[in-house]
Amino acid sequence: MVLEGNPEVGSPQTSGLRHPGNKGSCVLSSPREDAQPGEEPIKYGELIVLGCCEEGGEETEAQRGEVTGPRAHSCYNGCLASGDKGRRRSRLALSRRPHANGVKPDVMHHISTPLVSKALSNRGQHSISYTLSRSHSVIVEYTHDSDTDMFQIGRSTENMIDFVVTDTSPGGGAGEGPSTQSTISRYACRILCDRRPPYTARIYAAGFDASSNIFLGERAAKWRTPDGLMDGLTTNGVLVMHPAGGFSEDSAPGVWREISVCGNVYTLRDSRSAQQRGKLVENESNVLQDGSLIDLCGATLLWRTPAGLLRAPTLKQLEAQRQEANAARPQCPVGLSTLAFPSPARGRTAPDKQQPWVYVRCGHVHGYHGWGCRRERGPQERECPLCRLVGPYVPLWLGQEAGLCLDPGPPSHAFAPCGHVCSEKTARYWAQTPLPHGTHAFHAACPFCGAWLTGEHGCIRLIFQGPLD
Repeated sequence: MVLEGNPEVGSPQTSGLRHPGNKGSCVLSSPREDAQPGEEPIKYGELIVLGCCEEGGEETEAQRGEVTGPRAHSCYNGCLASGDKGRRRSRLALSRRPHANGVKPDVMHHISTPLVSKALSNRGQHSISYTLSRSHSVIVEYTHDSDTDMFQIGRSTENMIDFVVTDTSPGGGAGEGPSTQSTISRYACRILCDRRPPYTARIYAAGFDASSNIFLGERAAKWRTPDGLMDGLTTNGVLVMHPAGGFSEDSAPGVWREISVCGNVYTLRDSRSAQQRGKLVENESNVLQDGSLIDLCGATLLWRTPAGLLRAPTLKQLEAQRQEANAARPQCPVGLSTLAFPSPARGRTAPDKQQPWVYVRCGHVHGYHGWGCRRERGPQERECPLCRLVGPYVPLWLGQEAGLCLDPGPPSHAFAPCGHVCSEKTARYWAQTPLPHGTHAFHAACPFCGAWLTGEHGCIRLIFQGPLD
């Protein structure tokens, strides 16, 4: 059956090749699952979900005072709200499989559309079907590629999906409710990694379904290439952005492109699901680089290479930075109480009594208090007692997903208005990076929680007061 007019059109479903020792798709919830006995697995890279918060937790006594503070959040800041479980997790390492399961194009057939289902009845044969009209279809058969490993990503929880991804609503909400219609395809994209050095990873739109097929229906964008082959786009598209200068201290956001089913690169369509494709970008490729962003129309993933992760701060370094910040004994300039960032092991249930809070417009850090409310400006608007600027007043939380950080710099800046704290270069990079939203909109967002950034710069420098003694 050819699906049309919904997010599944042209977004395939995936079944892993079934070679000896590889029963179905190999799920990599741990890098060691694919290792040979006594052998360390070769890691191709890691995928990290850019975050989205989910309301939860209890309010503190201070928050139940005259002015109610924001409730705590449980977010993708290092872990899914419901916890990392199996293939549904906030990050996934892709490692070399015991047996290659990649596929590559082989033979192309022209066939009558009514006969497509019969022609695709062989579940062991991977293929892509392009419906050109009610009477004419093109089927491209794929053959086993012993030089690559294939990993499939999508919303489906079927076994052929290696990484299960669900919608993350911008601005701080998880789009997993029963009434929410997902815009992520069940079989959104596939990544093929070379099994030999330099272990290049390439991304392709769509994946193979449980019958090892991809269907591009009559309404899906598709075309013949100059060399006589076929190509096409999925309904809501797979967008990729490669950072300029790599993912490092000198990084700058790149340009968003769309990836086709065959891995070609195109400029963006006028809207996300328009039938008219963009222009072919011949000098760019579908090879993933350290820091490449992959947008699936509902969730955005960050690709990190093993070399890139070596430059990122470790969780041990982040913990040392937290302890160093607390050892400086920052004080509330009004209440004169000592402030301290809570331990990540405590969990993010609600701000505690020593939690640092910040006035988002000016960056002055205080302890929690209930004065300075400007109800005429909004329920969360407060006036800073030091500089009199009025704006949101939120608790500060240290960013815990180390893979999102560009450098191991000190936690000196916070995203506005959510209050997630990281280094200056990390904050400025993400504040300048527009992330896709809806059919054609782009917004900069906090990578730790997904909240849309506000203010002139999207982030602020934190101003702490040291101890008076």
